[in-house]
Amino acid sequence: MEKISELRKDFPILNTEMNQEPLIYLDSAATSQKPKQVIDAISEYYKKFNCNIHRGVYQLSMQTTEMYEDVRAKVAKFINAKDKDEVLFTKGTTEALNWVVQGYASHNLKAGDQIILSYMEHHSNIVPWQILAKQLDLKISYVKLTSDGQLDLNDLKAKLNEHTKIVSLAHVSNVLGTINPIKTVADLAHQAGAILVVDGAQAAPHLKVDVQALDCDFYAFSGHKMLGPTGIGVLWGKKSLLEKMQPLEYGGEMIDSVSIKKTTFKDVPLNFEGGTQNIEGVIGLGAAIDYLNEVGMDNIYQHDQKLVQYTLDKLAKMPYVKVYGPMDSDKRCGVVSFNLANIHPHDVATFLDQDGIALRAGHHCAQPLMDWLHVGATLRASFYLYNTFEEVDALVASLQKVEEFFNYE
Repeated sequence: MEKISELRKDFPILNTEMNQEPLIYLDSAATSQKPKQVIDAISEYYKKFNCNIHRGVYQLSMQTTEMYEDVRAKVAKFINAKDKDEVLFTKGTTEALNWVVQGYASHNLKAGDQIILSYMEHHSNIVPWQILAKQLDLKISYVKLTSDGQLDLNDLKAKLNEHTKIVSLAHVSNVLGTINPIKTVADLAHQAGAILVVDGAQAAPHLKVDVQALDCDFYAFSGHKMLGPTGIGVLWGKKSLLEKMQPLEYGGEMIDSVSIKKTTFKDVPLNFEGGTQNIEGVIGLGAAIDYLNEVGMDNIYQHDQKLVQYTLDKLAKMPYVKVYGPMDSDKRCGVVSFNLANIHPHDVATFLDQDGIALRAGHHCAQPLMDWLHVGATLRASFYLYNTFEEVDALVASLQKVEEFFNYE
């Protein structure tokens, strides 16, 4: 990977200050910063190509439609989908998972069927399933975690049975950073006759995702966590399953024909994309994928792993710091969650803010995991391709100051 100092020049916000200190942005798991290449692509769209897609027969509309569909093909290649028509554009991971719940599961599950989740799931991969379970009288089971925050595969095997229809898991935990063995889980789920839904929000920005090799059935991720704009995401699904899904919005563009008595719909994927789409978001996502490909996903992963291990090693030397999740960077990706003894995470984050360090504190939309950890909240440092070892050193130095302030006698 090119020198980080050169790469950082692509991110205008990194030149700003926070509380009169240089910004140290360690909250990429919430949303990543955007390179000028993405910002420029969106601006260029509005300057030169702004019109609706799939409708006009005039040149500008056809050109913009081609740009939009080119990104669908680009996404398919990025995740190694078999067919670009397996790629649906959504607002983000949350909407994508809701589409699976309401568009697929609600039409294909019945009372008594089982859904399996885990204790490390984001609320977006819990709440929709709970709502559906209440509506259809389904059972939800949660896979336990090991003491270091990894998925307990023995517990998963014990919970899988003939009633299991769906297993839905995060590829990477947004709190623990744990990388789940998706291919292994897919094999176990399929042996039980279930399908596997994957929340890839934290994985797609950091890992080289191959949906065919993983053999999952649905895979969801967001553009804004991988250098793209907000309001755009992807739901990938196996074509045979997408054809069993029902659209959740009805209106223009997803229609094949309408009479006063009957409506027919277009084929996948257009039947899911009714109305005017987030065209500029799709264009921005395409530019983000171009940027990631140019840097190289393997290079990004290696850089992330080095930063994570460096941080874990530094925090391990601080006796008042408790780290959550695997202590081996090979088993985790992108994030390090921790607490300082007897100091509330929000207080720590407020002090770090004064040093220009943007760090998340809270339950991270993962309250069942907080319960499992026996804490109300944690601090979370999340890294990306633009972060440096010097920024980790600054974080550690600031944490030392916080501890000294609260425990000064």
